[in-house]
Amino acid sequence: MALDERRTQAFFALMEAGGLLEMLMEEQLRREGGISYLQFFLLARLAQAPQGRMRMTDLADTVVHSRSGLTYQAGKLEDSGLLRREPSEEDERSVSAVITDEGRQVLEKVLPGHVEVVERGMFDALDDAQAAALADALGAVRDRLRGLTPSSSERRRSRGRG
Repeated sequence: MALDERRTQAFFALMEAGGLLEMLMEEQLRREGGISYLQFFLLARLAQAPQGRMRMTDLADTVVHSRSGLTYQAGKLEDSGLLRREPSEEDERSVSAVITDEGRQVLEKVLPGHVEVVERGMFDALDDAQAAALADALGAVRDRLRGLTPSSSERRRSRGRG
């Protein structure tokens, strides 16, 4: 069974657009803040979280990244003083990542350029109706995929059974 032509076009356009936009963002973030796109995303999610903290497991699920990859990136950010890891307040077996003041400063530094890249690379190509339709469509796809994709703890448990 194959996708029809329009769905194939939509799929490849999404994948290519996402890759190209990420490439532009990666370059801007490295140039202006010395951080990768993934590191930016981690800091941005932490900055939005209550008290600037999230359990590492929840953060891995939020950024759709493996625990080991997230641990590596968190270590790099911790070495740079942009976040710290500490025991979770909710679960003594868990570790939380907490954004530092330095991490917030890096976000403030790179955010204007990041917004410019997203506006220029994505939203300048769309009118308001297209942007609203895209937000609705991608929100539905994201929600569907979240329901189909196991959490990082579920993936780890299933590997342990093998």
